[in-house]
Amino acid sequence: MKLNSLGLDISKSIEIAHQLNTLLANFQVYYQNLRGIHWNIKGRRFFDLHEKFEELYTDANLKVDEIAERILTLGHTPLHTFEDYTVNSSVPVGKNISKDEAAVTLVVNSITELLKIEREILNLSDTANDEGTNSMMSDFITEQEKTVWMMKAWLGEEI
Repeated sequence: MKLNSLGLDISKSIEIAHQLNTLLANFQVYYQNLRGIHWNIKGRRFFDLHEKFEELYTDANLKVDEIAERILTLGHTPLHTFEDYTVNSSVPVGKNISKDEAAVTLVVNSITELLKIEREILNLSDTANDEGTNSMMSDFITEQEKTVWMMKAWLGEEI
């Protein structure tokens, strides 16, 4: 087993970086969705949702940077083109969404997809003894689970 400068198995770090790139692509689509619903939301809940979506896209933007920097830390190149993002993303694309419930549902569905990817990375990074990636995924998951709970409560739905 060959180790990189971080003391991680090189073959496992390649796989982790690949999965992180998948997460990065999905976060970029999620981020763009949030920008779109932030700009286009209409109705009586405009002020609350407009502010909430801004909070979420600001956080997503920070996470995009963290993911890309983790990929670089592992010695690999982060995806960085729109083509790469669309090809490697499974997060639903929201287009022309202006109604409150549709917008919140898009957020829930997007985060649900992100959580699936993050749990895969968490398991992979755990077996690779990659505490840096593992810690980042654990933090993302904890925060996003709470967001899903709150959004589902807003929709009047159960987890």
